[in-house]
Amino acid sequence: MVFITTLSLFSFEEESVPSIDIPHFDKLVHLTFYFVFTALGCFAFREMDRRNTPLKKAIVKIVLYAVIYGIIIEVLQGVATKDREPDLLDVLANSLGALFGSFSVKYIFSGKTSLKWMK
Repeated sequence: MVFITTLSLFSFEEESVPSIDIPHFDKLVHLTFYFVFTALGCFAFREMDRRNTPLKKAIVKIVLYAVIYGIIIEVLQGVATKDREPDLLDVLANSLGALFGSFSVKYIFSGKTSLKWMK
């Protein structure tokens, strides 16, 4: 998370960053990162939680954390950097990624697979 936060708040020269000419590619990157962030966050929560929090409650906590984190990063890009601006579509892509990640985790532990949420 520290690495991603740092990358989010630094500006890079256009020539130093490889360019991929796919429309809205950055939104796909945001969605993918928050998908993985949420899924891994849920798995980590499951492994560290000694109270055996129910799946639904754990997912809500992680999704809220991911969405709030994404909003804070976008705000910081606007106020703490000179060359970056906040983007509402980035917040939307982040939030959708978190939701899709949560749907995946919910499916994985839905009973249709061999994995169980509680030990």
